[in-house]
Amino acid sequence: MKILVAVKRTIDANVKPRVKSDGAGVDIANVKMSMNPFDEIAIEEAVRLREKGAVAEVVAVSCGDAKCQETLRTALAIGADRAVLVETDVELQPLAVAKLLKAMVDREQPQLVILGKQAIDDDANQTGQMLAALADLPQATFASKVEVADGKASVTREVDGGLETLSLTLPAVITTDLRLNEPRYVTLPNIMKAKKKQLDTVKPDELGVDVAPRLKTLKVSEPPKRSAGVKVPDVATLVDKLRNEAKVI
Repeated sequence: MKILVAVKRTIDANVKPRVKSDGAGVDIANVKMSMNPFDEIAIEEAVRLREKGAVAEVVAVSCGDAKCQETLRTALAIGADRAVLVETDVELQPLAVAKLLKAMVDREQPQLVILGKQAIDDDANQTGQMLAALADLPQATFASKVEVADGKASVTREVDGGLETLSLTLPAVITTDLRLNEPRYVTLPNIMKAKKKQLDTVKPDELGVDVAPRLKTLKVSEPPKRSAGVKVPDVATLVDKLRNEAKVI
């Protein structure tokens, strides 16, 4: 059984993003970049399934420029067996990434595809669902527990009313939630081993995919700063302010 895991290079989760002065986008010059945290969870889950004996091979895939090789090397250090970079300098949108991953699914024929539920840069939460639709595969989103056996995947996901458990016939697409696992610490020996693992590069043209943007970003701006709160002497004053100033009651 083979698992395909999609990983994305994003601004490090500990870095506060800055908007460009002209509002054209987020400034990533001289900013620390790392693997999207949800994708770290996805690669960790795939490696754990392999360690349990349910999976024979874990293949990491990333779409973007040549710098994404660093992200793929991290995935290899976590435990992926090999990696593929779909290299392009075009700004990729969720639909384009889904099409590229669909082409990789056709090429690799994995029994399971795992992605992070969303990327922390655009928060789109679209790629996994689009991929499942394009590939005509069953999907389970926001997974907090995954078990694979006998050609089926059992996925527990958190919903408003509690927990929901889905049974999927493989091949299938799963997107990961934060509580699925805790990614392991990448050790130096594994980082050194990752440098020797196979990392292939393909172009979107080789996969027959048009990655031209369909959407245009008009302006990016920071959210307004929150004003300071006020203290009230008693409940009556609080109710009055909520009714007459905030107008929420």
